[in-house]
Amino acid sequence: MAAPSQPHQATYEAIVIGAGIQGSFAAYHLAQRHRDTLLLEQFILPHSRGSSHGQSRITRSAYPRAPYARMMPDSFRLWQRLEAEGRSTSQASPVPPCLGFPQGQRKRGGLRGERARGELTWLAGFPGLRLHAGEVAVWDGTGGVLFADRALRAVQDVFRRHGGTLRDGEKVLHIEPGAVLTITTAAGVYRAPQLIIAAGAWTGALVAPLGLRLPLQPLRIDVCYWREKEPGSSGAGRACPCFMALGLSRAPHGIYGLPALEYPGLVKVCYHHGSPTDPEKRDRDWVPLGAPHPDIALLSSFISSYLPGLEPRPAVVETCLYTVRP
Repeated sequence: MAAPSQPHQATYEAIVIGAGIQGSFAAYHLAQRHRDTLLLEQFILPHSRGSSHGQSRITRSAYPRAPYARMMPDSFRLWQRLEAEGRSTSQASPVPPCLGFPQGQRKRGGLRGERARGELTWLAGFPGLRLHAGEVAVWDGTGGVLFADRALRAVQDVFRRHGGTLRDGEKVLHIEPGAVLTITTAAGVYRAPQLIIAAGAWTGALVAPLGLRLPLQPLRIDVCYWREKEPGSSGAGRACPCFMALGLSRAPHGIYGLPALEYPGLVKVCYHHGSPTDPEKRDRDWVPLGAPHPDIALLSSFISSYLPGLEPRPAVVETCLYTVRP
């Protein structure tokens, strides 16, 4: 690491701010196109301060919004290309597919996806999931688990293999616009004619000095893990799929879950929404587990009603940041 009196200085063809999954993939595609690219990250990698940390995410073709469903064939091809270039980013063992069980959504278009396998009126193959009268399930045979931490490392490794430069622990302090932009960080000054900002929850504060008032709201999400009543009943090798529950009256933003992969015996079930927060202060917003918390109470009720094989109190609660717009 250079001494403070010797800041890094360099010129690139493109600079990307933010090394989460969005910024890392943007940098990867630039480097793949032979652009001399710098990828900047304010925290030391790996870290758990943003939106791209954690071991698991759901991948699927079925979405309630058609534009996402239309993008998925290309998305899967891009993942396969990355796997061909680097390490594997998916499960080595068979991955359970996704199930979405919307309530009353069949007449409104339901879950869209070219490969959705149809509606199931009951889930004999998945005894851990309990549906209620009037609810249906849509099977997505393309769905499963993507290992987020491994995927992020893989795309960053391949980015560097294509000649890209990744500098972590460098917070951007100032952006000076121009035909060639100047980016000043805590450790250097960099210039490039092209800049991509993928700073997630920090984007609003980063661009405000440039006169850009973006309506971005960071949310603090509770990432909850629930203990199995019968140990081993919900692991990747058992009949426990990923799922999304949509259209529930008490959970308008949806609830999703994954098998017990990250912590043995703990199933990940989360509410797809959270509380407004300042990303610099999110740890101060933490509510003790025993204190009243509406989102966790909502999830506990869902667990009791739909996943009776899990204890109705979370065993582990972590946090994640979403950045949403109106």
